[in-house]
Amino acid sequence: MRFKDKIVLVTGATRNTGIGIAAQFIREGATVCVNGSSKENLEAGAAHLNAMDLINFHLFEADISDIDQVVSMFEQIKQKFGRLDILINNAANQGLGMKFDTMPSEDFLKVLKVNLLGTFQVSQQAVKIMLPQKSKGVIVNLGSNVSTRAIHDRTAYVTSKGGIDALTRSMAIDLAPRGIRVNMVAPGYILTDRWEELSPEVIKRRRENIPLGIEATSGDISEAVAFLASDAAKNISGERLVVDGGCSAQHLPMDIDL
Repeated sequence: MRFKDKIVLVTGATRNTGIGIAAQFIREGATVCVNGSSKENLEAGAAHLNAMDLINFHLFEADISDIDQVVSMFEQIKQKFGRLDILINNAANQGLGMKFDTMPSEDFLKVLKVNLLGTFQVSQQAVKIMLPQKSKGVIVNLGSNVSTRAIHDRTAYVTSKGGIDALTRSMAIDLAPRGIRVNMVAPGYILTDRWEELSPEVIKRRRENIPLGIEATSGDISEAVAFLASDAAKNISGERLVVDGGCSAQHLPMDIDL
């Protein structure tokens, strides 16, 4: 098992992709610190993991946009385990339904505070634990293909993911000389519970947008994250691994590329 006896923190690990990532590391031998923003979310996440017969995890409540809650979470992790080997920055505010011309600035800021500031705050606290360790550590951020190919009515989200691109590179060059690798996985469409609200027509259209014809599963994203966190990627840092079925490679979907 690639992560036997490793201590791994996954933020936003209470649903969808976050659950998949947590499950991947547990199955591969890690002890996973499952972060969620509320007790209710954590209970739901624990129920999902238990339903998979996975038990090697611990729950840590913290809103990552709140530095006091982040510091408290890391104090608990350090007290309980004494170290942290891998950080997966997965938590995100999706910023749904926010049109550029009507979006209040406080809503724009709310998305950035979770996605960008939250990633910075969690990473900074993780690094404080990792640097004194002999084995240092690894950080994998969750970005998005929208950071380079914007989608409609998601300005705050797109902006935050563009920031994650830059933050990943900056962290990587600052931390590489000190033994910590930092990389990013950039998904496209992911099959989540939000797809249950989509019409068959919308789902069909989405799949036609993807050269491979199928959206990613949480397992697809988890495998990419696990690769970057593993020793197989020991000479990779500052990179952006796109997992989007080929969307970023194309100019237009096949049916309208005329």
